[in-house]
Amino acid sequence: EELKAKRAIKFADKEYQQNLDRARDLSSLSTAIAAAYKEKRRLDTEEIKKLEKIEKLAKGIRHAAGGSDDDFQMDKPPSDLPAAVEMLCDLGQSLKTRVEKTPKHVVSAAVIDQANVLLEVVRLVRTLPS
Repeated sequence: EELKAKRAIKFADKEYQQNLDRARDLSSLSTAIAAAYKEKRRLDTEEIKKLEKIEKLAKGIRHAAGGSDDDFQMDKPPSDLPAAVEMLCDLGQSLKTRVEKTPKHVVSAAVIDQANVLLEVVRLVRTLPS
């Protein structure tokens, strides 16, 4: 029993660390996309690949926080690509901060909501014209 408990604790610690790594990666990718857009005023295939990675990371964070796939609609989505890219960057930073502040073994509605908003912004960035 003690060995099982130690293994479970070790697994939970590993999961928590992976979630922190996801949040840090997501934050750096969103910052890189914003910087590239600011420089080029468009999104290249490299940034589109980063968007796909951000989407995957956000889904992983949402799942680790206790969330599931939901249809989510933003109240006030950004209307143009520059605003959407800026919002993506801000949300990436904010989500990283929330994940870092969330203790292990906690279902965080704030993290889930933030991940859902981020996923919606990723979808918008893909569809808004340059």
